[in-house]
Amino acid sequence: MSAEQLTREIGKSGVFTSAVGLGTWAIGGWMWGGTDETESIAAIQASLDAGVTLIDTAPAYGLGRSEQIVGKALAGRRDKAVIATKCGLVWHTQKGRHFFDQDGRPVHRYLGRDAILHEVEESLRRLGTDYIDLYITHWQDPTTSVEETMRALEDLRAAGKIRAIGASNVSRNDLDAYIVVGGLDAIQERFSMIDREIEAELLPLTQANGIATLSYSSLALGLLSGTIGPDRVFSGDDQRKDNPRFSVGNRRKAMALADAIRPVAEKHGASIAQTVIAWTLAQPGVTFALCGARNPAQAIDNARAGTIRLDADDRAAIDTAIAATLTDMK
Repeated sequence: MSAEQLTREIGKSGVFTSAVGLGTWAIGGWMWGGTDETESIAAIQASLDAGVTLIDTAPAYGLGRSEQIVGKALAGRRDKAVIATKCGLVWHTQKGRHFFDQDGRPVHRYLGRDAILHEVEESLRRLGTDYIDLYITHWQDPTTSVEETMRALEDLRAAGKIRAIGASNVSRNDLDAYIVVGGLDAIQERFSMIDREIEAELLPLTQANGIATLSYSSLALGLLSGTIGPDRVFSGDDQRKDNPRFSVGNRRKAMALADAIRPVAEKHGASIAQTVIAWTLAQPGVTFALCGARNPAQAIDNARAGTIRLDADDRAAIDTAIAATLTDMK
């Protein structure tokens, strides 16, 4: 196991960052049973100390709460981090299409130029910075053309307010449209051992066009971490409480996977979660793996995954374990 963090480029942007990234959805508290600001700041700083430079956030994570916490954590250390944040989920306007309500506020999917220019200033303020490294369209807006969206983003890049452009939660048609317009550096999509839909259509396109892929929910909301057994109880607004994915049967399957890949983990002196993340980063077309952490211990554990190099035998053993334990998981 190398002590060096794996680093990769975000598309063709010239921005390099750690292959393991810290995802901060849970830090925003919304749908995760609240947040502890002190612990969250400590988790972000522990990630940086462990060599994880990619910090992913979004305005929608707690209606700005996650971005504010990231900004506080990076005060005085901004130059050590590569910040990814997002646009397109708005609550300052009712343009676009209603998506959900959060804290009594209607949130719309809207990627018009006016909203993007408004949102970037709000994010810069909350983050306490004058530039964003990777600016991502969070969810796609069928009421606005990709051309309009990309023109606004390219103008922000030319102005030095953003350094790279990404798109998240895209369909094949969405990605085709971005490729035609040009300028896209990355996509961010759900991908894990049990969520592999992007392998069929999106990853071949990103690989062919020099576009990076950031996986989110790499541990399937923690199900694949090796720590959530059948007796775990979820409370409050934790989204896992009523999620069929977290049925007792599925948690037993996930623990069976953990048992099956434990020899590989032990070979590398790694935890189950680290091994799962390392497998994710070894998949063709997957450039970065975003992993949530709400305290320093989780952050440090995730960071170590970026130092693991699985060989062909390791990957084959893990693939066999996946086929034996997870193939019928719903």
